[in-house]
Amino acid sequence: MAMGPNIGGGDGDDLYRPVADINVTPLVDVMLVLLIIFMVTAPLLASGMKVNLPNASAAQPLNPQEPIVVIVAKDGRLALGPDDVDAARLVDAIREKIGDDTTRTIHIRGDREAAYGDIVSVLNLLASNGLTHIAIVADAKAAPVIPAPASEVK
Repeated sequence: MAMGPNIGGGDGDDLYRPVADINVTPLVDVMLVLLIIFMVTAPLLASGMKVNLPNASAAQPLNPQEPIVVIVAKDGRLALGPDDVDAARLVDAIREKIGDDTTRTIHIRGDREAAYGDIVSVLNLLASNGLTHIAIVADAKAAPVIPAPASEVK
C-alpha cells in the first residue's frame, strides 16, 4: 500500500483537522514584555515632576499643633493632659487651651476597662458644646479582647 498525503490512515480528513492544543509560548512572551514595560514606567509615573519653587518672603511655615488629649480612666475620672479635671469643668478647660481655634483636634483616650457610657458621655459633652474635631485613640498593636457571650459563661 502506498503512503500518500494521508499519513495517519483513514479517510483523508485528518490532515485538515484543527489542533486543540493551546500554544502558550507567545502568551508568556507577551506577558513578560508587558511586565518589563510596567516595571520600567511605574517609577517614572510615581516620581512626579521636578519643579523649582519660587521664593516668597511672606510665607509662614505651618504650625502643627499638638492635639488636646482627654483621658477617661477605668473608674470614670477625667484628665485633660496630665491634669485631672471634672466633667463640669472639662469644656471650659479645653476652650482655655484651644482659644479661638475650634478646628484643633481633641483626642479621647479611654481605658480598655472604662465604661462605654463614660466615654460616650464625654463625646456627647464635647460635641454638644461645638467641639466636633474629635478622634478616639486606640492602640493598634494590642489585640482586642472580645468577651464571651453571657450564654457561654458558666
